[in-house]
Amino acid sequence: MGNDLNQELVVGLDAGGTRTRAVLAAADDGRVLGESTGGPGNAMTVPVPQLIDHLAEALAQVVPEGARARVVAVTGGFAGATAASEEDPGTSRARTALTEALGRLGIPACRVGVCSDIEAAFAAAPGTPSDGLALVAGTGAVAMRITDRHATTTVDGDGWLLGDEGSGFWIGRSAVRAALRMADGRGRPTVLAGWVGRTLGLPVDVLPKGGIPSYDQGGTALPSGTGAHPTGVPGWSRARREDFRRHLLPAVMADPPIRLARFAPLVADAAAEQDAVAKTIMSEAADHLLETVRALEPRPGERIVATGGLLGPRGPLTAPLAERLHSHGLSLDWVADGCPGAVALARLAHPS
Repeated sequence: MGNDLNQELVVGLDAGGTRTRAVLAAADDGRVLGESTGGPGNAMTVPVPQLIDHLAEALAQVVPEGARARVVAVTGGFAGATAASEEDPGTSRARTALTEALGRLGIPACRVGVCSDIEAAFAAAPGTPSDGLALVAGTGAVAMRITDRHATTTVDGDGWLLGDEGSGFWIGRSAVRAALRMADGRGRPTVLAGWVGRTLGLPVDVLPKGGIPSYDQGGTALPSGTGAHPTGVPGWSRARREDFRRHLLPAVMADPPIRLARFAPLVADAAAEQDAVAKTIMSEAADHLLETVRALEPRPGERIVATGGLLGPRGPLTAPLAERLHSHGLSLDWVADGCPGAVALARLAHPS
């Protein structure tokens, strides 16, 4: 890679809630020359001193010391920031931290850009589009209208307490709620009760036997009160159900609420096995994402760039959401993350 570094270079950063990715590329053609990772980069939730450290960590790994003077532009796509306003608190924090991290490493980039991770993801689509819609469905969920590469309208992304409907968090919370409703006799039987309980490490003797509900002769899970037991699970006595609740609630409350997102894959797996409750949860999640997109008033055929773990080639919501969008003349254009977009934006910022 030695000769490759004897040219003008750019760096693109994708700074999200769990990690920061950095990509070093040639300024002339965008050829990737190196990649690295650092700690979390959410500009609103990570304290600035730590954010500086995490950015410096990723940058130091990807830009060799002897090549740092050749970096001409750096663009960071940050969770919690936006390119639309320099007065935005997250944007200000991100720019401060990025400028400090570059200075610490002696990287004299003359052009330093800050945008949201969603704006960077949108720019990662083929052709580096400047206008359209962006949808993120992972741990959280948000949609944005992008105009001239800046977010101009936002729908949802309101966090675990107020929104993120259809997200991994929303799906995971729905799984735990379904388990609790089954235990107290209000909800339909579902394998999710046993699966959630085992994932949380609950004692085996409080779990529904095998975690399998009763079914009628047609293969439909029996609703509460119609099976051999009020929950549809023979042998799951009221006392055991009370113990289940007593163990489950503290286990859930011991973690930050956002950790409920880890149950989303369980729901997807249960839905694939035709569990009726899980199928309903996944269907409602797709409905929520459709509603989020429709709130942006898309035009038929308008580009929707999507990213996040629930979408993409193996995403459990890709097919149901695509089917819903198709009836509105819309389709998804998936990207893995925002790093290619951040690189493209850095190259655009550097005059040729």
